[in-house]
Amino acid sequence: MTSLDRTRAPWPYDFLPPVPSFAVVSDDVADGAVLADPQVAGQDVSPHLAWSGFPAETAAFAVTCFDPDAPTGSGWWHWMLLGLDASVTSLATGAAGSPPPGAVQLRNDSGTIGFAGAAPPPGDPEHRYLFAVHALGSPVEVDAGASMAVGAFHLTFNTIARAVVAPVYRNG
Repeated sequence: MTSLDRTRAPWPYDFLPPVPSFAVVSDDVADGAVLADPQVAGQDVSPHLAWSGFPAETAAFAVTCFDPDAPTGSGWWHWMLLGLDASVTSLATGAAGSPPPGAVQLRNDSGTIGFAGAAPPPGDPEHRYLFAVHALGSPVEVDAGASMAVGAFHLTFNTIARAVVAPVYRNG
């Protein structure tokens, strides 16, 4: 992307330390596919995610959903789930409503705890929703009242590999 290309926000992970990738699949979302109604604002149902191929030294996982295309200058955090044990390799559809034991969800940019569905402004260009599974070298522990920026800061320095699936959505 050149400095004059303003058609899309940059891929946020390009600005973080490089890490290997692994596989993430879903029964509900896919790269480039349009989000279904359950993952849109109003229903706010987190998608099924399952992952494999992560490093053997993974100590924990975190799951995030970020919209880099939100017209804010800083994107929009839709979900951050921390504290997933290394033995957890999938989340069922709707897991944000009842996360695994020990997991912590931070307040999203919509002001709620859990997953906030897609809600781009009407007429805005298509937005990308980056569902990322972060394999962590050590567990990330932040207070449940911490901001998503604080959570992301800690993820940046503990992520040893990352898997991303990026569906899209446009409102109107």
